[in-house]
Amino acid sequence: MPCPLYLCSTPADFAPVLDRLTARQTPPQGEIAERTADILADVAARGDTALVDYTRRFDCPDFTADMLCVAPDEIKAAAASIPASDLAIITEAAANIRQFHEAQIQHSWWMTRPDGTLLGRMVTPVDSAGLYVPGGIGGETPLISSLLMNAIPAQVAKVARIAVVSPPRKDGTLNPSILAAAHVLGLTEIYRVGSAWAIAALAHGTKTIAPTDVLAGPGNIFVTTAKRLLVGTVGIDMIAGPSEIVILADDTANPDWLAADMLSQAEHDPLAASVCLTTSETLARAVREALKGRLATLPRHDITARALADFGAVAAVGDLDAGATLVNRMAPEHLELAVADPWALLGKIRHAGAIFLGHTSPEPVGDYFAGPNHVLPTMGTARFSSGLSVASFCKESSVIATAPGFVREHGAKIARLARLEGLEAHARSVECRFSQK
Repeated sequence: MPCPLYLCSTPADFAPVLDRLTARQTPPQGEIAERTADILADVAARGDTALVDYTRRFDCPDFTADMLCVAPDEIKAAAASIPASDLAIITEAAANIRQFHEAQIQHSWWMTRPDGTLLGRMVTPVDSAGLYVPGGIGGETPLISSLLMNAIPAQVAKVARIAVVSPPRKDGTLNPSILAAAHVLGLTEIYRVGSAWAIAALAHGTKTIAPTDVLAGPGNIFVTTAKRLLVGTVGIDMIAGPSEIVILADDTANPDWLAADMLSQAEHDPLAASVCLTTSETLARAVREALKGRLATLPRHDITARALADFGAVAAVGDLDAGATLVNRMAPEHLELAVADPWALLGKIRHAGAIFLGHTSPEPVGDYFAGPNHVLPTMGTARFSSGLSVASFCKESSVIATAPGFVREHGAKIARLARLEGLEAHARSVECRFSQK
């Protein structure tokens, strides 16, 4: 069978599934972490020379330093080379994503007090952002949506400089669809370089690639490990794990549709998790049968089958309340509420990266076209974090302008708090402004 079936009379009966999902959360140790740390140090020391060496070894045997930078005319030519219908779809998807993210713009604000004190929050974008775009299998399955989802919120935030990196194909080129998407967005700073050495270049800088302030974008385990090791050196969008979907369904759901949605995530990665919770045992068994039929025809059959076997589950739960309890424990990246009245259930959901309501809102509409960002917290981190947004490329500065009357009235209290903490210089910094001692 493609994935186990659980009959849960209580949420505790679901513990084996939770244990299996938790097992994916161990961060890389040993050889992967050591190799990645060595790559980061090597690029910091040797710059472009290291980038060329790694790219020759893993991507393009004939790569040279003058191939790192993509020329503007190549970007324009790529947009002209793909089918006009594809370019139109990319353009429409970009417009939807931009419209959604423009609603996220945060503004500076100010408040005043009667004594003339002014306080506020000043919101400013970071100076630069580095975006990683995977090239896909052999460079032939380009992650166009990743470029759109990462670049557009940075543009809406008004980041002045956006640098894009993507691994070259064996002949040293980038897939024209990636360059066409860049053309649609007006991006011009693009480099042919991938994996951990690309992340190192964006963080530390080289002769060709200037360093950036925030790194965003998905990648393989070496990309993710590099980002993990660079936390504190540059801003990181998030440490993303394998993709995951949880579906909470009642007996009004179509089992074939549910199976299709589970498979849409399982095909990503052998570690991807696909879980269906339903109030109907009959539906649960029907979903498992539908999974078998659909799985047999998928191009990525082996990857998908392994993901389902290791991290997939179909579970019949007592009722929707019990299902919501399990959803909140898992805090999934993607959640579908495939029920008759999803709005009535929405208020019971506290932890999920993105929530898809009803039978006609499959997860892929969020991946590509609807507008919300598809870069989302995984591995249970939706309990405390959010998806990529305009705020990911902004920072907030507190602004404090206290009037002389504020210091006279409250200075002694401030000094006392400082002395309670053993910080005499803090106390005297305030006292010198209202005392002649």
